[in-house]
Amino acid sequence: MAQYTKHPVAPLPAPPERESTGHLLLRGYAILALFTTFAHSAVFNLLGEIGAAIVLGVFILATVVIGVPMISRSRPHAFAWRRLPWSAMAYAVFALLSIAWSQWRVPTLLTWVLLAGIAATALLIAHTLTWREIVRALASAFKWVLGLSLALELWVAIVLRGPLLPNFVTVPDGPLDPQWYWVRDNLFDGGRLQGIVGNANLLGLLSLFALITFGVLFAARARWRTTLALWMLLAAYFLVRAASATAYACAAAAAVVLVVALLMRRASTPGARTRLYGLFLGGGALVVLAAWLLREPILALLGRDADLTGRSDKIWTKVLERAAEHPIVGNGFSSPWVPTDPAFAGWIEDHGITVFHAHNMWLDVLMQLGAVGVVLMGVAYLSLLWRSWFFAVDRPRWYLASDRPYSPLTLLPSLFTVVLLVQGLSESTPIMLWGWMLLVLLSFKIKAVPLVGVGERERVIEHGERARRLP
Repeated sequence: MAQYTKHPVAPLPAPPERESTGHLLLRGYAILALFTTFAHSAVFNLLGEIGAAIVLGVFILATVVIGVPMISRSRPHAFAWRRLPWSAMAYAVFALLSIAWSQWRVPTLLTWVLLAGIAATALLIAHTLTWREIVRALASAFKWVLGLSLALELWVAIVLRGPLLPNFVTVPDGPLDPQWYWVRDNLFDGGRLQGIVGNANLLGLLSLFALITFGVLFAARARWRTTLALWMLLAAYFLVRAASATAYACAAAAAVVLVVALLMRRASTPGARTRLYGLFLGGGALVVLAAWLLREPILALLGRDADLTGRSDKIWTKVLERAAEHPIVGNGFSSPWVPTDPAFAGWIEDHGITVFHAHNMWLDVLMQLGAVGVVLMGVAYLSLLWRSWFFAVDRPRWYLASDRPYSPLTLLPSLFTVVLLVQGLSESTPIMLWGWMLLVLLSFKIKAVPLVGVGERERVIEHGERARRLP
């Protein structure tokens, strides 16, 4: 019978490290938190204003209950306090201070609690999950959004056979503005789809995020690649059927950034990179100039008018007028605007619905927190853009080896950041809810773990190696 020698040259075979039940539950919580944040409008349409507020409150409380004991029990320096996204944190602190001069103190306090809760959730996810786990959690959340959107659209088209109002309210007799519908029953008639989120523009953006996430996982040779390819087809289908001009512009920008990043990875010398930078910066400036000069025919081709469907006349003009009242520190934080507050109720309406954001992140920040807020938010996004770009194009290197392969996962932060910045020209989502969560999560994770698959937690979860305990 074969037996081990009494003088082995290597440790005895042992099974790989297994994920603890607690960590699996933490991953499940992260997926649920991401889904609830991305599909917040679905929660609102399902449970109403009070129900949605309760759900968000429960998640904020759960984040505190989970995160505080976990950080307090961790060994010294386990939580990367020095790597926090300080510019984003400064923006949050300044938003809290704005209560002192706010023109709408109750909305400021309510929305700041939401801002702080989402930031805490993002920090918890970035601290406890690896890069691959974060990408997989994002993919799972997007699968739930897409899958439930398809199920709801099919149910409305086949079973209900008519449009669906929020909270399953019975559709009244007579004409009703389509903007009020949760789902418009357009699945088989070629109209725009809204999915479970109840908004075609939002569905288009989430489909684009999903397509990027599934794509990097497919390129990273994740398991079940055939299934991933099917999810990519579904995401592409919703992206097309949502017919969102904003989503199309974001997709074009992301495609350009992807091509440039891949070419930068192939550049073997600093000189080659310099030439590529000059070429693409010059070409990008020409494209932007041409897009501005040809904006009217381009928008007409996308089914939009020159003022971006009333944004410049109905919304931006009034926002700028209010911003001019307090241009330095703003009128007070409120993201989103609280439609029931007297300061916003009936102030700006679209199709009879009170608008709850400025449809431009920079104008929104200017009105709320003035020039100081614009600078803080600009530094936060510029910092994320800078770090995420070199996270994507620089070859991973530690110690002396300089030939390690690139990871497709490193492309995700830069693509997400570009999508958020382009979206911010016509929407305010990048400064609230899931846009704010992505800003904090990606900024903190890149600063704390600038390499994919490196570090104690990365080795244990992804490679099955036994963690080396520090004394």
